[in-house]
Amino acid sequence: MATYFDPKSWSPLWAVDFGKRLFEQSWLEQWISYTTSWVDPVADLGAGTVTALMPDVLMTMLSEGILSRFGGQEVSAALLGHDLTATLDVLKVRRRGAHFQTKTVLTELSWDKHPIREMTVIAHGVRLIPGVPTRVRTAQLDIEGTVTTAALIDWLNDQQLDWKLSVAPEGLVKAVHRQRRITAVADATVQDNMLALDIRRAGWFGIPIPRRMRTLRPIRLPELPNNARVVHATRDGELVRFRVELPEVSGSFDLAQMRSAIVAGTTLIVF
Repeated sequence: MATYFDPKSWSPLWAVDFGKRLFEQSWLEQWISYTTSWVDPVADLGAGTVTALMPDVLMTMLSEGILSRFGGQEVSAALLGHDLTATLDVLKVRRRGAHFQTKTVLTELSWDKHPIREMTVIAHGVRLIPGVPTRVRTAQLDIEGTVTTAALIDWLNDQQLDWKLSVAPEGLVKAVHRQRRITAVADATVQDNMLALDIRRAGWFGIPIPRRMRTLRPIRLPELPNNARVVHATRDGELVRFRVELPEVSGSFDLAQMRSAIVAGTTLIVF
């Protein structure tokens, strides 16, 4: 059964002091030795204070373990059905009342083989519920990132759109309709899930289309997975900078697999 915190009685110094007194080995050796106590659902780490601190100890060891093993190096993960590889630059955890907040900074990210130059993920209202499997829930995810225009166009072309896209000079986008042979060069921005297109020039079979005929109203983006919302996406030269918000997200992981992945430096799995 999951045990929850009383935020009024908890303090970071208490948790740190408890950890120092409980173990004398390095934290990684501690984890290797004591993981079975967390994985076994009938095991009991103790009563009262130990039980109340369990999620804090678990969160601390997970974050420190992942950062010490993979910090500054390439990390591989299977995250909610998506394959991810990236260089882990930052992983911070702090308590916010009864829950946690985490900040993760990844660079040279590959998300299902689509490259993203940099991504910062801040998870709010994180709850870690020990068990088999261990469950993790977040109240909201704020994602900020940078992707090249070329990488974004490659991803869009994989969506089987009516337009064939390519990079035009100055980082603009060239679009050719697959059937009607209309060609356009455009810039685009997204604000609150609304796509605004600025058609710089357009033509049909080489005949220029007048400006008055190429002014478009903002277009609402189709529904995104997990009820995500694009707060903004703006082109900056050959880069696109974006911010996405996701409401509550939940997942699970096998603590033994996570421990083994950290020790061996293999793939982390959250499902």
